[in-house]
Amino acid sequence: MLKAVSARLNVRTLVGLAALLIVGPSPAQAGQQERSQRPYPALQREPGDAEIVARGRAVYGISCRACHGVDLRGGDLGGPNLLRSGLVLRDDRGDLMGPVIRDGQTGVGGSAMPPQNLSEDDLHAVVEYVHDVLGTASRQGGPPPGEEVALDILVGDAAAGEAYFADKCAPCHSPTGDLEGIATRIDTPKELQDTWVRGGARNAERPPITVTVTEAPGNRVSGQLERLNDFLVVLTDADGRHRSFSRRGDTPLVEVDDPMGAHRDMLPLYGDADIHNVTAYLVTLQ
Repeated sequence: MLKAVSARLNVRTLVGLAALLIVGPSPAQAGQQERSQRPYPALQREPGDAEIVARGRAVYGISCRACHGVDLRGGDLGGPNLLRSGLVLRDDRGDLMGPVIRDGQTGVGGSAMPPQNLSEDDLHAVVEYVHDVLGTASRQGGPPPGEEVALDILVGDAAAGEAYFADKCAPCHSPTGDLEGIATRIDTPKELQDTWVRGGARNAERPPITVTVTEAPGNRVSGQLERLNDFLVVLTDADGRHRSFSRRGDTPLVEVDDPMGAHRDMLPLYGDADIHNVTAYLVTLQ
């Protein structure tokens, strides 16, 4: 593979790389690098001029709607979803969208965007309209527009939650031990519910998964698990050395200790009632 890569580094490529190292990128390259490191400008813009946006909406309806859809998510003639277009998201006031609208573009697989015979004012208005939609649209799956609705999390049965906790959670957790006063340590019932379902605070450092590999009686190697599949197990031992072992069925013996394993195993088993009931119970642990 290294030989193949070396073969492609011809003299022109090496000279170009040397020039970059000596004098740095050209202004155009620097501009591209700067753009790639910025947040998507389409989502960071101030609202556009209302009259220009309205004009762009009208022009879009005439010239673009059939391909890109009334909501910009793709139309009957097969145009792409503009709300997820990398070109649109990287666009800065028409520098990328403008040439494509004006001159057209041929895409992968032979798809084509025909050139649009628009005046500069109409082209600018369409760009402003697309950016306005991007800047004001909710993310897919987001709540409907309007004031934020406060969700009522405490709809469960605390007694049923206590019984569920005693059956499923008590082997690892205690209401008078690690969970004592948990409802006073977490701000809201919603965050409390999220915390126990995920198995810890949002930004808490998770304990590492460890593994012990036994190749033969008395020959055991333990460390932090790095990789495990049907053919290989990789770990880092206490001295920081990476150790790898081939697997064939149950040989060698591999024992994994995952402190969060119980929570992961439970996730597909919770029902809505279970989650609400346990939350209602945990809120009582003041």
